[in-house]
Amino acid sequence: MSKYDITTSTILVVNEITQTINELVKTLPLHSARIIRNEQSVSDEFLIAQSNATIKEAYIATNSTKYILLCGAVFRKEAQNALLKVLEEPPLNIIFVIVTTSKSSLLPTIISRLPLKYLKTKMPARVCELDILTLDLKQVYAFLKENQKISKQEAKEFIEALMIQINTKKIRLSQKELESFSTSIKLLELNSRPINVLTTILLTLIHSKNRVSHRL
Repeated sequence: MSKYDITTSTILVVNEITQTINELVKTLPLHSARIIRNEQSVSDEFLIAQSNATIKEAYIATNSTKYILLCGAVFRKEAQNALLKVLEEPPLNIIFVIVTTSKSSLLPTIISRLPLKYLKTKMPARVCELDILTLDLKQVYAFLKENQKISKQEAKEFIEALMIQINTKKIRLSQKELESFSTSIKLLELNSRPINVLTTILLTLIHSKNRVSHRL
């Protein structure tokens, strides 16, 4: 039996949205899935425009079951409120599947209407092979050259390991620099090339290190 095994409208809380969509679609009847996602948002926000698209798709009549996948790391409050009625009284043969990485992004009124499957698994922490305190351009270049074909998941684990090192060594970053880490994870979720994302975050750390050195 598939871990998804969806026979009714459901909320899925997962580690990674894109991977889940790809796996889920393979378990559904051919051409039965419609994916609603904000492809223009770096933060993967589900906005009122996506809610309107969902409602429009739901009311397109179908003689067989149609699965509408509502995907987003963040669901805006107004977008969720717009969905309440159609989620409570779905049209004939429509099954909604909300796919998100965080239960906290959903309103209690949404959660109360649909069963929830928590599919997130704890990922083993990766040890960062770079020392941020001694990081220089030569090390960054060597690392990037060696990891040209790094996967999206490996890149996410590396960025998370960098964040752990920053906390452990009490490295002070500006708010903008800290935000670049969450932006990097979101870009990877949206299938940006992993090596490009890592290049940006490592150069950000080099810039931060140089900035601090100039102050001393």
